[in-house]
Amino acid sequence: MKKIVLVGGCFDLLHYGHISFLKQAKSYGDYLMVALESDENVRKSKGVSRPIHTQFQRKEMLLALSIVDEVIELPPMDKDEEYFALIRKIKPDVIAFTEGDPILNKKMEQAKQNGAKIVVISKIHTPSTSQLAKLLGLE
Repeated sequence: MKKIVLVGGCFDLLHYGHISFLKQAKSYGDYLMVALESDENVRKSKGVSRPIHTQFQRKEMLLALSIVDEVIELPPMDKDEEYFALIRKIKPDVIAFTEGDPILNKKMEQAKQNGAKIVVISKIHTPSTSQLAKLLGLE
């Protein structure tokens, strides 16, 4: 039986930090699943000029990576219970996220409720998508 690792995020302008995070997350299991935020949720959290790429484009970029096994296009969601229901449906063995995640406590509770192992992956020092967007004049 495959050991499922679940990660989530926007993954708008793929950069080295994303690749490093995804590689490390995959090392904790056999099957890497990415829950990809909707365009609407990215706009709410990152601002009106984002996302730069549509959810479909972001999904295609992620699926082009050999380490990513599946991408789930999340619908617009704004209630914690919607995310909790998704986790119950997926039943991941591991939920991985980066240190300093703004919703760390919610993800830890999701993992606990579903018996998933929690893996916190250290951030590496590389420009973020928001920093890159500003450098490129996209924001």
